[in-house]
Amino acid sequence: MEQLYLLSIVLNGLSAYIFISQEAWEIDSIETGLKFSVHNQTFRLILGILAAVIGLLKLLMPFSGSVPFVGDLVPAIGGLAAGFLLVFGYYRDHIQPVDAESRLDRIGDIVLKWKKVIGFVLMISVLLHFLFPKALFL
Repeated sequence: MEQLYLLSIVLNGLSAYIFISQEAWEIDSIETGLKFSVHNQTFRLILGILAAVIGLLKLLMPFSGSVPFVGDLVPAIGGLAAGFLLVFGYYRDHIQPVDAESRLDRIGDIVLKWKKVIGFVLMISVLLHFLFPKALFL
């Protein structure tokens, strides 16, 4: 389905941009003028939910002419991983832990330290998926 293909590329690309550029965030003049920013926590939560849903739908409904399930495996798993990381990051930032050594902080440190690597892998996947839409595993 072409709509899911486009949504997968856009959502995975935005997620990859957030993961890659998170350390170097500065408010841009475009973001100030448009009153829109990828730094917004609510935007990141909605993006995470949409990326996970589209990733799941891509597993169930592959791009036309592609092999079911296997044809869109990498973008679908990438969308699910991006959605999980964005929603988990939002959840972790908005929970007030009772103590500094809570289990959520330990899990978060382990999981969220791989965000930049996942961002690069996701960006490569997006570029390859855009260039070769009917390739197996892309």
